[in-house]
Amino acid sequence: MSAPNIETIVSLAKRRGFVFPASDLYGGLGSSWDYGSLGVELANNIKQSWWRWLVHERDDIEGLDSSIIQNRLVWKYSGHETTFSDPLVDCRTCKGRFREDKLKDVTCPKDANSCAGSGKECDLTEAKQFNLMFKTTVGATSADDDYLATAYLRPETAQGIFINFKNVLDTSRRKLPFGIAQIGKAFRNEVTPGNFIFRTREFEQMELEYFCRPEDAPKVHQEFIDGFQEWFASLGISAENIKLYEQSKEELSHYSDRTVDILYRFFPEREDENAQFDELMGLANRTDYDLKTHSKKPEDAEGKRLNPDSTEDLSYFDPTANERFYPYCIEPSAGVNRTLLAVLMEAYSERTNDKGEVRVILKLKKDLAPIKVAVLPLAKNKPEIVAMAKQLKKELLPAMRTVYDDTGGIGKLYARQDEIGTPFCVTVDHESLEDNAVTVRDRDTWEQERVPVAELKEYLRKRLEE
Repeated sequence: MSAPNIETIVSLAKRRGFVFPASDLYGGLGSSWDYGSLGVELANNIKQSWWRWLVHERDDIEGLDSSIIQNRLVWKYSGHETTFSDPLVDCRTCKGRFREDKLKDVTCPKDANSCAGSGKECDLTEAKQFNLMFKTTVGATSADDDYLATAYLRPETAQGIFINFKNVLDTSRRKLPFGIAQIGKAFRNEVTPGNFIFRTREFEQMELEYFCRPEDAPKVHQEFIDGFQEWFASLGISAENIKLYEQSKEELSHYSDRTVDILYRFFPEREDENAQFDELMGLANRTDYDLKTHSKKPEDAEGKRLNPDSTEDLSYFDPTANERFYPYCIEPSAGVNRTLLAVLMEAYSERTNDKGEVRVILKLKKDLAPIKVAVLPLAKNKPEIVAMAKQLKKELLPAMRTVYDDTGGIGKLYARQDEIGTPFCVTVDHESLEDNAVTVRDRDTWEQERVPVAELKEYLRKRLEE
């Protein structure tokens, strides 16, 4: 089974230290979240899986970490200053604020101060465009009329890749096709964020910009669509909870020739099956739009430069074909936050023990689990058992992330580790002092096996690789 709804994961995440409401001490900040000790480990494991698959296991992709704050001109020529906006409407009755393109029979919220429980239809204003970029200023004494003193927190990591295309090309001596990968924070002043970490104003992206010849773009695009479905399966996400959505011509961004979204069943509680799915990631064929728009050479019909501020040309010279052109770009863009939420929802399961108690088991893939092994003393008031357990923890580190826990009875300790997704528990008992062996318990099956201490590390290493 998987989680019946996001609320189940919200409760688990806060209770066990995956995700906390940000600024909770001061009443919180809408749609902002802090990742706790387990959440940051799970997020890091997801990012490492992505990076290992695309950058380390392939020989045609380089990594990059570009600045969050860029020159304002980056966002002028990318089109974000004028087009990166949502249609915003206000309700004159309940004072609510909504995205016009997301309205479906909107009624005034029951908790609205001005019309509590009225259920009246919202009296909406005309739509106005609301730019989603967070604005800031650069320099302590920047003047109001200084155009370049205004800056933005990046709304995507992609533009940092495009403006570094020539730098990476020259220093890595790559030839087409090749890609540039980046993981980093992005910021969007969403009108209606919500649903836990599904839609937030601060989030982390895993983006790849893969450059190729124009005629090869459709094939490369489809290969990544297929490849990312396989990657999500490797994270433990079942195919029945995944669906592809082909954007219509009307839905496509101005730069896209084709965009396919991979959807996940984030809302299984909804009656309409189509409404159960929402975007997990997007894969776009961005054509040559971005490299052209940041280049100094392209001209309009009247012979005027489209970008008079750029100092570089981002075209590519193919020595084999003896031609220069602007490569097409295939962009698979995934969110760390949404991937983490999908992984948690997919891993959630329940099991009833012999006492009739319902226990939560988080069946995370072993390589994603924040903690791999928990070493537990059967009797914490027995110094010899405690000493042996703590020594085992030291011996297993750093080969596998291991923790020691003696903060409850053995049953509660097992239940706690099951709930946070720890694949194996190692119990040191009175018999261990005599036979120098321990009991290894499997998270998913609850089966136990006696293993000699001398063989423990190799035994666990093999089991973790299963």
